[in-house]
Amino acid sequence: MNAYVKAISYYLPENELTNEQLAQEFPEWTVEKIAAKIGVSKRHIAAENETAADMGVKAAEKLFAKHEIDRNSIDFLLFCTQSPDYFLPASACIMQNRLGLPVSCGALDFNQGCSGYIYGLSLAKGLIAGNMAKNVLLITSETYSKHLHPKDKGNRTIFGDAAAATLISVDGFAEIGNFSLGTDGRGAENLIVKTGAFRCKEKKNDLIFDENNFPKSSDYLYMDGGEIFNFTAKAVPELVENVLSKNSLQQKEIDLFVFHQANRFMINFLRKQLKIDSERFFVFMENVGNTVSSTIPIALYEAQKQDVLKGNILLAGFGVGYSWGATVLKLN
Repeated sequence: MNAYVKAISYYLPENELTNEQLAQEFPEWTVEKIAAKIGVSKRHIAAENETAADMGVKAAEKLFAKHEIDRNSIDFLLFCTQSPDYFLPASACIMQNRLGLPVSCGALDFNQGCSGYIYGLSLAKGLIAGNMAKNVLLITSETYSKHLHPKDKGNRTIFGDAAAATLISVDGFAEIGNFSLGTDGRGAENLIVKTGAFRCKEKKNDLIFDENNFPKSSDYLYMDGGEIFNFTAKAVPELVENVLSKNSLQQKEIDLFVFHQANRFMINFLRKQLKIDSERFFVFMENVGNTVSSTIPIALYEAQKQDVLKGNILLAGFGVGYSWGATVLKLN
């Protein structure tokens, strides 16, 4: 049985963090420098008591209301986050109740980052192909801001908080094609929050500042930007080639490329490396930032809104893990 993307909605927290505010905190960084390098003018930040599950519920409620979706028709809830409300129970179980989904609905969390939306689509397609569900609600939600040290000017310019809700069904506007997925756990420590879970439960309080005055601590998100860039530059071209082969397509047959919106410099580098003209390469991050697992569904929503979705759309996510994945959507 084929699986389709049927509808997408997303939610942004009310609080905004602008480049002007960041430049006031870090005078060595100008508004223009942040915008030019990162490609972001503002990002939305979850309130102190607002969690990833809270935002995911709001995104789903927007989806139900806008598209007049009967919540009793949902057979499975998939929730992707790296900032869960609790160690246990799964946030998806709590969200099933908060959303009023039927008790016959399956629900699970999966911990995945920048490739999370692609992995979620693959899980949803598998559930439908296996005749275990006809309507799968995929929610991606992240509050990376809660992982960041207040003095981490680099990551605070990049990441924003957001949630997206996607309905995958037996019909819809875009058929989900074949997947290419990959993992290389050797890169795990290049994007990591080391403390808080059971490998290292207690905080280490080992904060230091490097030669560029960037904070480094086991208790907050650490990202080795250079290593992440090197991984991406190698993995993504191979990923694109692989997923094209699995869908019996050539690059010239792709009408639109929607990559994980990491930052302007990185995705422009990838676009040029792959020789993709800018008209076929969709970018939407200026007013939201890098929202981790929600960048691709947010970009898809905005591309549909701008009426630029057509033909074959190649989606690619890559990052923390290391983990990567891609698929092709074929519009009806």
